Amino acid sequence: MARMASKTSVAPERFKTLIPSLKPTIYNDPGTSRTPNNIRTIAWNPTGTYIATGCADRTLRVWNADKPNVRQTTDLKGHAAPIEKVAFNPVKDLELCSVSSDGVVRFWDVKTKQVLNEVKGLGSTFTLAWSPRGDCVVVGNKDDQLYVVSPTESTPVSMHQQSVPTNSIAFCWSGERVFATTGDGRTRILGFPGFEPAYVFDYKPEPDAEFKLTGHTSSCVSIELHPFNRYLATGGTDSLISLWETEEWNCVRTATKMNGPVRSLSFSFDGLYLAGGSEEGSGPEIFNSETGEHLCTYKTTTAAPIVAWAPNRYALAYTDGGHLRVIGASTGGK
Repeated sequence: MARMASKTSVAPERFKTLIPSLKPTIYNDPGTSRTPNNIRTIAWNPTGTYIATGCADRTLRVWNADKPNVRQTTDLKGHAAPIEKVAFNPVKDLELCSVSSDGVVRFWDVKTKQVLNEVKGLGSTFTLAWSPRGDCVVVGNKDDQLYVVSPTESTPVSMHQQSVPTNSIAFCWSGERVFATTGDGRTRILGFPGFEPAYVFDYKPEPDAEFKLTGHTSSCVSIELHPFNRYLATGGTDSLISLWETEEWNCVRTATKMNGPVRSLSFSFDGLYLAGGSEEGSGPEIFNSETGEHLCTYKTTTAAPIVAWAPNRYALAYTDGGHLRVIGASTGGK
């Protein structure tokens, strides 16, 4: 799989004046609902050439990042319920996984629009993460059950009941750990594929023996791992972003400039910048991940709960007024 060359990093002093000056590219889909929260999820493919959006009105669309015209998109039809999460296979450029709220997981070949596999009956599913090797996904539902699902098998590989409300999930880059944010403001570090606690205090009794990251005063709802494994970022309904170093798992800094629950987090391709999205406030908030400094707010017409940096350049996808928009996009086509 060919990967586009990464762009040169930009110093924070220049970055915080550059980003607010950029005008967004608008990816307008006239056939979908214009309600502000219709787009529930955004994902870039591994080479940064395509962007997938999943909507509450069941629209699943893949956009060419260089061609914002809806006529040059791929419309993937078949979901019968709101689409809660989409994610591209990290090792296959055009294989997409989508999860809808009725417990259906679909794997797509975007080029042919073919459904490669479908798994049903997983409850009220809402979260999704690919393993780094691209051989399976973990899907979570509102009953706090985590399913391991293969792109080639019609039934789940395994199911793991969680003892606490579980919100977002992410893999470590080796694929041997899963991070799971919880309703009590903590983040669990679990072994994969067994989902056992990765670290346990031998001098503490159950259930307090499990080591957890405690960084929020209310529910922890979003999570993102630094592209070079320096930090794990978590976001909560307390409007805080916590950054954890990944050796001793200490919280090294906290970002406090979010205006509402932190619904999404995304690191830039070089790991220098962290974007946060919320359904409150006036747009994506961007921070220096090395210092925690708030660099800028990219002003939008409505709040921007979903944010996603491109994997290889400074292009930030976000939602605004029910539309997909990207700042820093290359728009070479019409």
